[in-house]
Amino acid sequence: MIGSAPRPALVAGLAALVLLGLPGCAALPFGDKPDKLEPADAPPAAAPTRAQYRVEVIAPDELRPLLTEYLDLARFQNAPDTEAIDATELTRLAGAAPAQARALLETEGYFSAVVETSRSAGELGIPVVRVHVDPGPRSRVERVEFIVRGELQDAATDAGGEAARLLAALRKGWGLPEGAPFRQPSWTAAKTTTLAKVRAEGYPAATWQQTAAKVDATQHTVALQLELDSGALYRLGELRVEGLQRYDESTVRRLATFGAGAPYSEKLLLDYQERLQKLGLFESATVELAPDPVTPAATPVIVHVRELPLQQATIGVGVSANTGPRVTLEHRHRRPFDLDWVATNKFELGSSLKSWSGELISHPLEGLYRNLVAGNAERLRSGEEIRTAWTARFGRTQDTQRIERLYFGELTHARVDNTAGRTRSEAITANYHWVYREVDSVLLPTRGYTLSLQSAIGRSRNSTEQNGPFGRGYGRLTVYQPLGRAWYANARVELGNIFAANSVGVPDTLLFRAGGDDSVRGYAYRTLGPVVDGAVTSGRVMFTGSAEIARPVSARMPALWWAAFVDAGNAATHWNELRPALGYGLGLRWRSPVGPLRVDLAYGEEVHKVRLHLSVGIAF
Repeated sequence: MIGSAPRPALVAGLAALVLLGLPGCAALPFGDKPDKLEPADAPPAAAPTRAQYRVEVIAPDELRPLLTEYLDLARFQNAPDTEAIDATELTRLAGAAPAQARALLETEGYFSAVVETSRSAGELGIPVVRVHVDPGPRSRVERVEFIVRGELQDAATDAGGEAARLLAALRKGWGLPEGAPFRQPSWTAAKTTTLAKVRAEGYPAATWQQTAAKVDATQHTVALQLELDSGALYRLGELRVEGLQRYDESTVRRLATFGAGAPYSEKLLLDYQERLQKLGLFESATVELAPDPVTPAATPVIVHVRELPLQQATIGVGVSANTGPRVTLEHRHRRPFDLDWVATNKFELGSSLKSWSGELISHPLEGLYRNLVAGNAERLRSGEEIRTAWTARFGRTQDTQRIERLYFGELTHARVDNTAGRTRSEAITANYHWVYREVDSVLLPTRGYTLSLQSAIGRSRNSTEQNGPFGRGYGRLTVYQPLGRAWYANARVELGNIFAANSVGVPDTLLFRAGGDDSVRGYAYRTLGPVVDGAVTSGRVMFTGSAEIARPVSARMPALWWAAFVDAGNAATHWNELRPALGYGLGLRWRSPVGPLRVDLAYGEEVHKVRLHLSVGIAF
């Protein structure tokens, strides 16, 4: 026993050996306890010899990666020295390989596979272990028995109700239908997806009562049996708001598009949470259901918010490919004069653009509307032209999950100084802007489309042309589409038109030009338009279009993409005078958490120059 005193007989025997001086024995210091007696001149024990070998998996191409990655025999062939195996362990692994391979193949639906191993001497005497695989026929799903119990099944008796539609969608969308090859990952994913959908559509307590995949290896078929207990339909109860300090609780409540008694929906709460996060009053906002099996008909909804500071100032230094270097100062007060409004002022000082913009917008009102008062003033140098302008507007906006609406009246003034002289003009207009988004991600879209439409009617006054009524229309459509194999495409078309008599002058801020980052790359900002007396001016019609393909630079950097693009467009006085200018090039895209950062190198055919473009975000 370790740590116990040696027996007297053993001590006496050891002492006798030392005193006799028998060869091969070493004297021990008195009182030491020998752990093990070894000959004094014996060499150190040899470590087990590492078994060097090579594995060849002889199997169909689609199955070989599975076996080479997960077979222990294959994994240990390149193991580091600390995990190396010896010849005995190699024999054991080779013997266990057939059973392990058959278990792996069963996850892919091959239940009658024949697997054998063989060994032979390879180059330099290194043994080669071959795993011969005949997977046999792949089993397919013969039938699916999908039984639903609970309140979902009871409510589905109403053929036109929500429960019946949900039940039909579950069965139609089942991920492993009859005739499909059976795979364990697909079987697991189908169950997980179905249960998640039921829980998200009003039944958060839903569970699988039983699931089974019955395999007939002789017929190569699999019968799936599933029984789902939906539990009760949960309905929303009282709304509890936590974390408010400065803002009125009605601000949070007005963003909820549901009332007590509404059926629970995960999407309903997520949309509400997103509206709170976009409001600009909170650093964070979460909306959670507090399910209680005792009271499913009135389940509380918990809203927890963390407020942003009452006032915030931001100073920025940057550069724009359109307007050059700039310094910006922005101040925001989220409750000025203790009113439920947000006041924002922004100043920009740059080499080409000097501007101020201000906005006073109310906290949310009923129907997701917000009232606003806004204005801006700017001095913009573009080539040989200087434009000084200001606007004042008042109106209201509504922002829903997919649609943004903006109604406003606006007073506009613009003065343009160029080589042709000076022009002053004013206008008063009634405006309506509408934006529709159907995309997989607002920040980083890869599928779907966005459509932006603007309309205005009003009357203008001009120093060099006639006064009179006019209308303005603008539209922009952008489409995003994945192409497969990590390729993505997007295309854009943009149109603008002024509806007025040729003799009626319209303020320059309402006319059109092309060129720049989100217009026609390869040309400087606002440098494409009708040329009058050698100077580029603004046009009454405008067209631009763009097509782009992109893909990740490598699988290791999925957020960094390269892109190739071609742009075309121009502005003119009349449609029959519009001659699109062409630009094309290559670029990089960094898909950051706050939106895409684009760096483009474009060649403008009209100017025969290469131009660098930088931009951040998505234009709608």
